This record gives sequence, structure tokens and C-alpha cells, in this order.
Amino acid sequence: MKKMGRPKGDNNMVKSYTIRMDDVTLTRLEAYCKCMKVTKSEAIRKAINTMVDECEEINK
Repeated sequence: MKKMGRPKGDNNMVKSYTIRMDDVTLTRLEAYCKCMKVTKSEAIRKAINTMVDECEEINK
């Protein structure tokens, strides 16, 4: 019998993290996601990568 469900990809997201945010921040996140047509998770990952890249530039 074949396995059911989504096939495994190259970059599986197996870790999850819960955050708390105020209403203003959530509204801004949702507005960004709607404008850019991305999920909240994608937007948060992009923000984290941008912050780390910025930090690495400063520390060169």
C-alpha cells in the first residue's frame, strides 16, 4: 500500500515556533502578506533572514 499525504521535499519544515504579538504588529504582518501574496510563515522567515544578513554585514 502506498503512503498517503504530501511527498517529502528538499527543504521540509519540521520545526515550529509559537510567538505572541500585539494587534498592531499582527495587522501589519497581515497587510504585508496580502500585499506581497505570501504566507505569514514565509514573511517571518524572510524577516529573520534579512536581520541575520544585516548583522553579518555589520560584523564583517
